[in-house]
Amino acid sequence: MGIDDKFDAKADELKGKAKETTGRATDDPDLEAEGKGDQVKGNVKQAAEKVKDAFKK
Repeated sequence: MGIDDKFDAKADELKGKAKETTGRATDDPDLEAEGKGDQVKGNVKQAAEKVKDAFKK
């Protein structure tokens, strides 16, 4: 896995933050929860990439 996977993980995290903020601003708990879920997804992907990088060394 490479730089594209790391970019996708960060993009998921940032997209989630935007959704969460928008959900909070518009008082939409579903959108806010979806945003939090996207952030978790991005964080998990980032953690997996770090583990892969550790094993490459």
